[in-house]
Amino acid sequence: MTRLISSAAVAALAALSASCAPVDGMGGPDDSAGASPERQCFTPQHVRNFRQGGPGKLYVRSNSNAVFELNTAGGCTDLDFAQRLAITADGVGLAGGRVCTGDWARITLPGSTSAASTCRARIDRVLTDEEVAALPSAHRP
Repeated sequence: MTRLISSAAVAALAALSASCAPVDGMGGPDDSAGASPERQCFTPQHVRNFRQGGPGKLYVRSNSNAVFELNTAGGCTDLDFAQRLAITADGVGLAGGRVCTGDWARITLPGSTSAASTCRARIDRVLTDEEVAALPSAHRP
């Protein structure tokens, strides 16, 4: 059986897809080098490594080797013991789950005493190579 999609639904879907498309300087999902400093992005599924920084700080390294600083606002209680985590963009839709600086995301940690815990984090900024080198080795992803 074939379903017919109305032209209004197709037009709405096309408009939504176009609004989520990359803009000039943002070639791929992990192209943070060409993006403007205000909106550098990464795809959570492409995070290579992470480390907890100071209180409420999480550093993640993307496939493009960029290090992003996330502020968990103190809500992730098991973060210092986590060996794995999941980052999910808030409001996941047609954009594919990409997160950018200034966005909010959910951090899910497998818990030691419960099944899992979830908290929110804001993607604050991308660190420069000098800032990454200046991080203590225990905080550097």
